[in-house]
Amino acid sequence: MDWGSILSNTLGYLISPVTIAYALAATGLAVHFGFAGLLNFGMAGFMALGGYGYAISILTFGAPWWLAMIVGMIMAALFAVLLGIPTLRLRADYLAIVTIAAAEIVRLLFTTQVFDQWTNSADGLGGYHDSFRAANPFPPGTYGFGPWTFNEVGLWVRLFGLILLGLSVLLVWSLMRSPWGRVLKGIREDEDAVRSLGKNVFAYKMQALVVGGVIGALGGIVYVLPSAVVPSSYTTALTFFVWTCLLLGGAATILGPSLGAVIFWLVMALLGNLLPDLATAGILPISDIQAGTLRFILVGVALMLLVIFRPQGILGDKREMTFVK
Repeated sequence: MDWGSILSNTLGYLISPVTIAYALAATGLAVHFGFAGLLNFGMAGFMALGGYGYAISILTFGAPWWLAMIVGMIMAALFAVLLGIPTLRLRADYLAIVTIAAAEIVRLLFTTQVFDQWTNSADGLGGYHDSFRAANPFPPGTYGFGPWTFNEVGLWVRLFGLILLGLSVLLVWSLMRSPWGRVLKGIREDEDAVRSLGKNVFAYKMQALVVGGVIGALGGIVYVLPSAVVPSSYTTALTFFVWTCLLLGGAATILGPSLGAVIFWLVMALLGNLLPDLATAGILPISDIQAGTLRFILVGVALMLLVIFRPQGILGDKREMTFVK
């Protein structure tokens, strides 16, 4: 086995665009679940709206990249409002079912032939990178060292994604230290008690859904910056992976989602490179394809153990997770 290649491919995910995108989505989900107690299983829908809003704005309407980002964020905010009006008064388990269905409806709408002239249906969208790459401040060349060696485009995408992640984390940190954040945590623990104090619980939940959804849309935009928008990427598996990142780092924490995304993708990359090599070498009595599937089983078992023995996550405080019981 080529341990050097395995290690290099694994470490490359430390600051990869997909890791940054998942960190952003998990940060938005932390606002929903970790701080507001909203059991949202539709984060893939928010990410899809961010990615498609960005791409369609550029390809169809000729918008500059920064305006296309704003359009993607607005689409996610509108989706949050439309989703929240009929669902935020539902019990947590019903809310989870509705949000899963809503995210699937969004994905299927992007694959239908009715909107083919804008979405290109199941084939997805590409070729929308020119304006963003024209804003690249780095001259052509190679940057970095070892597994973190990128060309100017790769460096620009990563730097831009990290800036968005840093601003999002700072925003969530500021909000949760504010009176608004304290009310939100109160709603998470006992919304009847907060309602008895004269607070509009529905309005606070709606605001949290919008804020977290917009951050998730930013994750969806970073997700599609390197390549293309592909509708098959926005299945329920995407939402469950984001949930894994959130629970791994700590649901009711500021930096936990980012740490969870890094650990999740490092582990996925390591297993994705190591297990097929072990199968090829005859150490594992399975095929290469089966070895690739085995990593999902191992990650699932690890998540089960994490929820059982450390539900607050790596950075979480056990006192912050009483609302999950």
